Amino acid sequence: MTTKPKARKFRIKRSPSAATESGTPKPRTKTEAEPVKMAEPSRPDPRADVAHKPEAKAGEVSSAAQVNGEQDMDAIRREGLTGRQLRMARRVAQKHGLPATSDFDAVRLLREKGIDPFQRSNMLELVVPQAGGAQHEGGPGNALASLAGQKGGAGSDRVQLPQTVPAGRETLPSTPTGPSPMERRMREISDIQKDISHRRRKKMGLLIVRLAFFVLIPTFFAGYYFYKVATPMYATNSQFLIIQNEGTGGASPFGGLLPTQFANSADSIATQAYLQSKDAMLRLDQDAGFKDHYSNPEIDAIQRLSVEPTNEEAYKLYKKNVKIGYDPTEGVIRMEVIAADPQVATAFSEKLLKYAEDRVNNLSQAKRNSGMEDAEIGFRKATEARREAQQRLIELQVENGVDPEAVIAAIRTQITNYESLLIEKQLELAALLDNARPNRAKVEGAQGDVRRLEGALKQLNDRMNNATEGTNSLAQQAVSLQLAQADLVSADTNLQLAQTGLEQARTEASRQVRYLTVAVRPVPSEEPSYPRKFENTILAFLIFGGIYLMLSLTASILREQVTS
Repeated sequence: MTTKPKARKFRIKRSPSAATESGTPKPRTKTEAEPVKMAEPSRPDPRADVAHKPEAKAGEVSSAAQVNGEQDMDAIRREGLTGRQLRMARRVAQKHGLPATSDFDAVRLLREKGIDPFQRSNMLELVVPQAGGAQHEGGPGNALASLAGQKGGAGSDRVQLPQTVPAGRETLPSTPTGPSPMERRMREISDIQKDISHRRRKKMGLLIVRLAFFVLIPTFFAGYYFYKVATPMYATNSQFLIIQNEGTGGASPFGGLLPTQFANSADSIATQAYLQSKDAMLRLDQDAGFKDHYSNPEIDAIQRLSVEPTNEEAYKLYKKNVKIGYDPTEGVIRMEVIAADPQVATAFSEKLLKYAEDRVNNLSQAKRNSGMEDAEIGFRKATEARREAQQRLIELQVENGVDPEAVIAAIRTQITNYESLLIEKQLELAALLDNARPNRAKVEGAQGDVRRLEGALKQLNDRMNNATEGTNSLAQQAVSLQLAQADLVSADTNLQLAQTGLEQARTEASRQVRYLTVAVRPVPSEEPSYPRKFENTILAFLIFGGIYLMLSLTASILREQVTS
């Protein structure tokens, strides 16, 4: 904030003779001045003749200190100091305890004390007075010009501040020869605006240079490569799916040869993984010359393989140029093969379809072979078990010599007959013994028959149940024979089941379970599909722009962290 300057009233009295004299008027003394009112002390009366000195008049005048102070303040106002400089002067004056009535008065008092109010350091430097006391005419403005000339002269002492006008010099205000404070202020504002505009143009120019270096030039080279250097590539598209059959046996006249549903996703994923594997790439290189095609010198250096590429280099290019995708919702596998020649791309696609079909046919081959082997092993075991059971039965029959069951049946018949006779003889003996005086001979004869029948029954039972030395009993022989016959029957049943399973395994092994059906056959393209020039150029521009933005943000954050 700038304080409004205060104007002091004084009046100058002139003699009539001095006004009519020609030539240079006499210099005015301190006693000739009388206070008069001046409306604008910063703008002296242009009618005053600064070239002539007025005649001294006697009367009441202001002191020399007051007049010199007003003149110094007028000179300070004409300097065009900014509000910041004036506030700084007021603070410095308060610091040094000077009774300043205004900002301009503070500047004047500080200069009288030899203090520069506009220095940034806290050190005080005294103003060295001009050697010899030489002064220039023309008032404070000429004094300032003289000091400026001394400041710029070579070999002169440094003058910090404009010097005050001595009391013996001309004290009348001089006619302002330079621009007014308003004009100077407008000029300073214009200079500031020009400086801001210049800095903005400079920053904009630097931004354009950075954008050109980091974004536009790399994008230009990328676009030049895509439009002029890159070798056109042709893409061949094909689609296929995997289906499997369900064995219906006798329900259908065609048996299990009709495909009834899509294969599960595991088969499709396995086929996709095989086509994207290094095994498929090596097989394709062996059958169709994959490495030789992409090592052709006509292909540009970026897309071309070296003269003798390794399998890893070729596989990296293979994954880039053979794109396979599986759609689980439709069960379709889509394949795109890219090559420098459309016919070569079609040949590569046909080979890969054949590899996929072979892989599909062999997906369950191991399972079918394993089932066939298991069925054959089971059939052999059943055959051996039946043979062993039959051999055991024969050995038992040979060991016994007779059929134990038939012998047992005959013995049981004899035992039944003997038991009937024994019962009759026992009844006859009981009838004889019921007489009071039985016939002794008949009783003894009946008792003998009973004993003989009991002995025969005991012998028959022993023959059937008790084993003799070196041989088993007839019951044991019969049981062993029955067990051997049961084992033979079981072996026969197992053999029949094993034979049936073997026949089914043979049928399954000879039947194809999965089929590869090509929905879209590969067809050579007539126009190149890659590179996509415009899309790739825009993508390169976005990538370089993103990199520049990331770097600029990182640099700004780091700069802010360092300067904070």
